[in-house]
This record gives sequence, structure tokens and C-alpha cells, in this order.
Amino acid sequence: MLRLALKRSLRLGPAVSDTPSAAVASRGYHERVVDHYNNPRNVGSFDKEDANVGTGLVGAPACGDVMKLQIKVDEDSGKIVDACFKTFGCGSAIASSSVATEWVKGKQMEEVLTIKNTEIAKHLSLPPVKLHCSMLAEDAIKAAVKDYELKKAKGAPKQE
Repeated sequence: MLRLALKRSLRLGPAVSDTPSAAVASRGYHERVVDHYNNPRNVGSFDKEDANVGTGLVGAPACGDVMKLQIKVDEDSGKIVDACFKTFGCGSAIASSSVATEWVKGKQMEEVLTIKNTEIAKHLSLPPVKLHCSMLAEDAIKAAVKDYELKKAKGAPKQE
């Protein structure tokens, strides 16, 4: 009896259709968020000491989400050849990280700096209460680019 009540309160019981769209709607997340949460792209990390890797580590104290996004840059072309992330947070934060890594791959450094949180939020159909997740993703991209540029500046030969 308790199990049935729990299933119904979580909308897992017979009152809810078994179709994926009904399940997604009952959770309040768009199917893209659920897809990126269930099948996150580019999870992992690179060696942060690698001169061709930029690391962005950002967090939101209000909700406890922490996002690490890394980019690997081809030194000759300036293109981002790979990206990965590790995120501790809600489904929207994980999905925002996953989308961000997909969007930065193959782009020039200047181009990824134009990616805005509003574009990520719109793509994932994030509700207003979850917009901070897309803001973290934008901030992580910017922080990774800044980290890479600082590494390159330190490694550049000094002019006399």
C-alpha cells in the first residue's frame, strides 16, 4: 500500500502514461535536458598542466552547482579541437555543461566567446528558475578561454 502511494506521488504509477513525453512533462524538464542528463556528452577531464588546455571552474553558491569545463586548443589554427566537463549539480546544470562542450568544439576562440547563456537556455527550454545553470556554462566557457590565454601569455617568449 505504501509502495503504491509512493509511486503515485512520484507519478510512477498507473495514473501517468508510459510515453516518454508524458514522463518528461511530469518532471518539468524539456526532453533535451533529460537527454543530456541521461546521456551527457564529453564527460571527463584533461591534464590541466597541458599548455593547450584551458580550464574553467565556476560555481553558484546559491544552489551549490559547480562546473568544470575544459577546452583543448590546436595551437596552430586556434580552433578548439576537444572539450570536456565535470559538473556537480542538478540536471539542468549537467545538461548546460554537455551542450556547451558540444557547441565549442571546432570553433575559434573568439567565436566561443559569443555563446550566450540565453542561447543555451533557449536550446534546453530552461525555466526561469534554472537560468543560472546556463549562466554557469557561459561563465565556464569564458573562464576556460581566459585560462588558456593566460597560459599562452606566460609561455610566450619575452620581447626585449
